[in-house]
Amino acid sequence: MIDEVTILFADPKGFTAIREQLIAGELVDELNERFKAFDHIITARGIEKIKTIGDAYMCAGGLASTKASSPLQVLLAALEMQDYMAKRKAERAPHGLPGFDMRLGIHTGPVVGGIVGVKKFQYDIWGDTVKIASRMESSGEIGQVNISAATYILVNNTLGSRFTPRGKVQAKDKGKMEMYFVQRNE
Repeated sequence: MIDEVTILFADPKGFTAIREQLIAGELVDELNERFKAFDHIITARGIEKIKTIGDAYMCAGGLASTKASSPLQVLLAALEMQDYMAKRKAERAPHGLPGFDMRLGIHTGPVVGGIVGVKKFQYDIWGDTVKIASRMESSGEIGQVNISAATYILVNNTLGSRFTPRGKVQAKDKGKMEMYFVQRNE
């Protein structure tokens, strides 16, 4: 058991519609560009990539130690990811190429981690914290970073961010949960 891990889920919206506009190679190239950019962003902040799930991306901070990648580092990575997606979409638009919009969700709490199975070994994490992080993403809005109250408590006194309370929002299988949108102070 690891007591304090901050999990980030990133999921593009409109993937099916965009997939239909691109040939297979173009789609793979675009996914590869996005995931490479995300990998660079999180690596610079000491965050661990857990996996990609189709077009979605999951990473976690605090697996090795809470000092290595704090909840703040995960939050800053999420904001950088949103910036990257907006820039990428703007670059593609003049060429008539579709771009992705994205929702991001973050939650902090305990997880269990390890490797299971006998083929294609991969470290993974489990627990309610993973489910809640996923619900933060799916309960969010396009272009936003949506965080749980648990994460908010850990990052709300940081400089450079603005938090917008959303109140209690219904989250699938979790009931109503306190959520916050995060933006950079301009």
